[in-house]
Amino acid sequence: MQGQEFEEKNAQRWSEYEQTLTTLEKGKHQALDVSTLPSRFRQVCTDLALARHRMYGMPMNEHLNGLVIRGHKIIHRRAGGTWEMLLRFVAVDFPVSVRTEWRLLIVATLSFILPLVGVALAGFYWPDFSWIQAVLGPDMMGQLDTMYGSSDDQIANLRGQYGSNFMMFCHYIWNNIGIDFRIYAGGILACLGSLFFLVYNGVFFGAVIAYIHTACSTKAFYTFVAGHSSFELIAMVIAGMAGLRIGLGLLHPGRKTRRKSLMDAGKKSLPLILGAALMTFVAAAIEGFWSAQPLPPMLKYSVGIALWIVCFLYLGLAGRGAKQSNRAMFGKKMEGDLNEA
Repeated sequence: MQGQEFEEKNAQRWSEYEQTLTTLEKGKHQALDVSTLPSRFRQVCTDLALARHRMYGMPMNEHLNGLVIRGHKIIHRRAGGTWEMLLRFVAVDFPVSVRTEWRLLIVATLSFILPLVGVALAGFYWPDFSWIQAVLGPDMMGQLDTMYGSSDDQIANLRGQYGSNFMMFCHYIWNNIGIDFRIYAGGILACLGSLFFLVYNGVFFGAVIAYIHTACSTKAFYTFVAGHSSFELIAMVIAGMAGLRIGLGLLHPGRKTRRKSLMDAGKKSLPLILGAALMTFVAAAIEGFWSAQPLPPMLKYSVGIALWIVCFLYLGLAGRGAKQSNRAMFGKKMEGDLNEA
């Protein structure tokens, strides 16, 4: 086959391939089917090898070599830097994952909220310390008395006496993220572990609220928890969602093996538990550096309400209209196709 005949035979395919590369280089890959790009790339590589071997001339070799270089850069380019990926995760991937698993969100929320509300209401109508003590224990009741026994900035005074804001921030991270991961890990027990920890924490927080209203200062309690409660409680529920996803992967493998189903469920749950950990980190920062400050109660309440609204709007609206990790999935798909070949 002569060089001109070879070029005429493949010119249309090269032109289509080049148009695809140009579109991808401009960042307009959403409307393209990139699944055929690896095979086209291999064909162009083969064409370049034949052109060189058969000595079809420098212009054709340079043209094909340029197409190969451009294709290689597109296929093997990174999905983005660390900060870009983190921003993408916060702005799109995490809230989209929460909305995608809306059924699990309902189950986890009810598993936590219903025991909390039920136990708290029981404390309001039957303020009997015997059952509250059975839930909290005398040590926890003593700690609540120490922190919320009066409304005269007792928490701020204790903070200055026993530890710095930074040390309390570290303590809250250790404690709260530990709770989230226990809820998450419990999902491996066929969802029962996650449900147990959600219900248990609901009962515990309900008993705390009941005891505060019975024996402590509600002002001291609510001004302290107003700022960080939104991030902390929502993160706990989302950790429960992640655990339930793990459990469902084990319970309902479908046509997959249980091992494969569990691995896939782990991948789906990863954005949820990472997002929950990030929200818990924010809650710990607020709790460590803001919640104990001796500020006007109305200011703390206003900030707390505003943060609840921000959390709901963020999880409900962030990432709408954007595909989850488009660039990352785009790069991984093409690399996987090349590896298979």
